[in-house]
Amino acid sequence: MTKPVYLMMALYCFSFSVFADTAAEVQKTIEQNNAYTKANMKSPADPVSAQGTLEFWSSGGLMQSVPANSPVQRFENFGLTPKHIQVVTLEEGKSAVAMYYSEGAYQPEGMPMTSHYLTRVTEVYVKENGQWKVRAAHFSPVTGGEGTKQSSLD
Repeated sequence: MTKPVYLMMALYCFSFSVFADTAAEVQKTIEQNNAYTKANMKSPADPVSAQGTLEFWSSGGLMQSVPANSPVQRFENFGLTPKHIQVVTLEEGKSAVAMYYSEGAYQPEGMPMTSHYLTRVTEVYVKENGQWKVRAAHFSPVTGGEGTKQSSLD
C-alpha cells in the first residue's frame, strides 16, 4: 500500500477512537452514580442538566420540574441496584436514552422506608462540559413493587 492509503486508514481508525462509546459512558455514569450513593448515603452533587430535568416519579404524582441546583438527596438506607441497563444513542457523544430496572430498598432522610422498590426507569442523558447529565426521566413501578413515597419536591 502507498503512504496516502496508510495515512487515510490511520486517520479513519483514529477518528473512531477519539469518539467514546456513548452507550458505555452512559451505562458507566448510571453505575457510578448508584455506587456513589450507596457509599456516601447521598446522591451525587450534580447529576441533573444545567437546564434542569422534567420527571415523572414512581409515586404516580404529577410531572416534576427538578432544577439543576436541587439539594443533594440524603438517605438513611440505600440499597437500590440498577439492572439490565440498555442505552440507545441518539447522537454519539451528545445524547442518549437509558432504560433499566431499579430494584431494592431505600429510605430518604425523614421519609418512610420503601422496602420493595421495583421500577422501570427511562432517562434522557445529555453531555454537558464532558459529563453525562439527566435531562428528563420517567419512573414507573413494576407490578408487585413499590414506588416512591413522595409526590413532590416540597
